[in-house]
Amino acid sequence: MFQKKREHPKIKSKLHPRNKHRERYDFNALKDSCPELSPFVIVNIYDDESIDFFNPEAVKMLNKSLLKYYYDIENWDIPLTYLCPPIPGRADYIHHIADLLSSNNNGKIPTGSKIKCLDIGVGANCVYPIIGNKEYGWSFTGSDIDITSIASAKKIIDLNPTLKGNVELRLQQNSQHIFNGIIQKDEYFDITICNPPFHSSLAKATIGTIRKLNQLKNKNNSKPILNFGGVNNELCCDGGEEKFVQNMILQSKQFANSCFWFSTLISKKSTLKSVYDALKNMEAMEVKTISMGQGNKTSRIVAWTFLNKEQKKNWIYSNWNDGNKSIK
Repeated sequence: MFQKKREHPKIKSKLHPRNKHRERYDFNALKDSCPELSPFVIVNIYDDESIDFFNPEAVKMLNKSLLKYYYDIENWDIPLTYLCPPIPGRADYIHHIADLLSSNNNGKIPTGSKIKCLDIGVGANCVYPIIGNKEYGWSFTGSDIDITSIASAKKIIDLNPTLKGNVELRLQQNSQHIFNGIIQKDEYFDITICNPPFHSSLAKATIGTIRKLNQLKNKNNSKPILNFGGVNNELCCDGGEEKFVQNMILQSKQFANSCFWFSTLISKKSTLKSVYDALKNMEAMEVKTISMGQGNKTSRIVAWTFLNKEQKKNWIYSNWNDGNKSIK
């Protein structure tokens, strides 16, 4: 029996204005684009079309349909248990980063393949390069410590002509290194992005998942259902998000002149103080914090640069506006 139909806002106002996912999912359009989604679309108790977001297969198929419909990705898949990220949130990061670049370019977003982005922890899903290349034409280098993730991302690139030549993958041989071994001599990136491991251990990741499921379903679950998946190195690292980002900041100093902006997602507000302290110790020239929101979740991007005003000006003149189009 249906309950009273929910009144949904026309747009998800917390998402970035250029995010293609601000409106509710058009399941008819998604099913037409990706017929494999059809068996997973259900009518919920509010008489709305939806999927079971606690079913990992349904979530993966929704992602596949979104990537096909909005980003022209005909062939996309990930290995069993690997992270299946929520597309709207990933798109938000890319759009906010585009605004960050535009803030140094008279309000114009630099576009085209000359804009180079380093995705630290590209994952098996390769989602950030997919979105960034489609939306702004940027070229990407994706790094990861997991050989299965690299192999999966390579397969996605090989099977989709729009990505070929625009996304390069590099295996990080030393799990203690973030930039060393990835950024080559005389190589430059306009932006680095990262979605760092959140938890300090797999046990804590499991507890967090159970807590979230109990809150959402109002039930007592003792077994986690990772509806968005994720293997150990995608979810956890020694010291969790805080230690990972501290290490990233420390190591970024070595490549101060190789990147215009470094950036990372920060999920925990409590992490910010140690992040700002680390950036102060490393003498970052400029630090920006960008708020993001999706549903009830709030996160933020922290970005930093070691370049002074004159270095920025020379970088932009040499790299951004030579043959590249820009958009407002």
